[in-house]
Amino acid sequence: MYVDVLTAEIGSTTTVVNAFIGMGSSKPRLTGQGFAPTSVEEGDVTVGLNGAIDNLKKSLKTEDLSWGRFLASSSAAGGLRMTVHGLVYDMTVRAAKEAALGAGANIHQITAGRMRRTDLKTLVSIKPNIIMIAGGVDYGERDTALDNAERIAELDLKIPVIYAGNIQNHQEIEEIFRHSGSQLYIVDNVYPAIDRLEVLPARKVIQQVFEEHIVHAPGMEKIRHLVDGHVIPTPGAVMEATRFLKNKLGDLMTFDVGGATTDVHSVTDGSEEINRIQIYPEPDAKRTVEGDLGVYVNRMNVFELSDKKRLTDKTGIEEEKLEEAIRALKAIPENEHNRIIVQELAYTALKIGLHRHAGKYRDSFASGGKKTVAMGRDLTALKYIIGTGGALTRLGVGAELIAEVFLNGNKYDLLPPALPKVLIDTTYIMASLGVLSSEFPEDAALLFEDYLEDRN
Repeated sequence: MYVDVLTAEIGSTTTVVNAFIGMGSSKPRLTGQGFAPTSVEEGDVTVGLNGAIDNLKKSLKTEDLSWGRFLASSSAAGGLRMTVHGLVYDMTVRAAKEAALGAGANIHQITAGRMRRTDLKTLVSIKPNIIMIAGGVDYGERDTALDNAERIAELDLKIPVIYAGNIQNHQEIEEIFRHSGSQLYIVDNVYPAIDRLEVLPARKVIQQVFEEHIVHAPGMEKIRHLVDGHVIPTPGAVMEATRFLKNKLGDLMTFDVGGATTDVHSVTDGSEEINRIQIYPEPDAKRTVEGDLGVYVNRMNVFELSDKKRLTDKTGIEEEKLEEAIRALKAIPENEHNRIIVQELAYTALKIGLHRHAGKYRDSFASGGKKTVAMGRDLTALKYIIGTGGALTRLGVGAELIAEVFLNGNKYDLLPPALPKVLIDTTYIMASLGVLSSEFPEDAALLFEDYLEDRN
């Protein structure tokens, strides 16, 4: 059997392979899915990939499968680990952080100003996939970024370095890393002028560097034996899908509630009213990662953050027995009782994730009296909300949970006045469609229409 495109989502625990046919026609479609445990710990990720392909063959009832293109996203081998080093936290550091998160990175260290010896020791212990250095608006402060670059180069970590700071430093940065073991990439300044973010060029290079170097991560070196197309970080693929859909649908956000984390992506220009009172600039596309909000790996932390009375009322479990019941949960709920518990954990993850992602109204007091200002992400112009991840796509109540969170939002959060339209990624292929959109944008658009289920 021949399929046009295979896409693989190589997760930390599970690998999913999706097969698409009819590409280039008016009716592209998903023809089958295959699943297998991810095999990074075995030292060869292709074991899991081949297992997922074998499972796909079974679902398609064929022993002979061939394809035209094979694309992938990956969060295996720790995903994309980055460190970010800038000048002022609320300016260049924040801009560099937005670029890294939007590209799908997991940020393990952030420093502002000149790095200290303890910062350098921490950097060495993290062993990131990529190091980003920023600092200084164009034609502004130069020395901090140069000093940090010299200190990092002296470590000789042989880790790719992206420089995204003051353009006056380009030649000096090249000289600093000329004889180091680190490959250097110079991109446009992420904060070229006060109150101006330019993060897209850096995001593109981050994903390019990830793709070039992911094959060197433990267990990933054989990935090119099977995958002949792009390999990008899975959170970056979800962001690409969200950005792609913004052009089709309008301002939107995506919730991705998983077992270990809750990712929130938004692509919105905000409203003119809020833009007039904004204190700091925001990127066109923003991602926040809540590493403490997972419905399995971090379920006990989510439990601690939950409304215990609500949990008791919804589950029928006495409060003193709740902790025991949640500790006993499996990765996949085994019965209806456990499904209700996971639903409630997902509700808490959504509620807190939204509150952390959304900007806030603040009261500012000056000589002229009280003035209301806005800080952070303006979500008031949202038209759509998309739910993906196992907790929102497999339990059957993802749309209801999202609607409840929005309708009971904090009055100080910058949220839309009415509930946006809710779409659910019922087949759990949003990351795959994000990868697909880079090479097959028209097909991806048609597939999105078919596989995002309207739950309003």
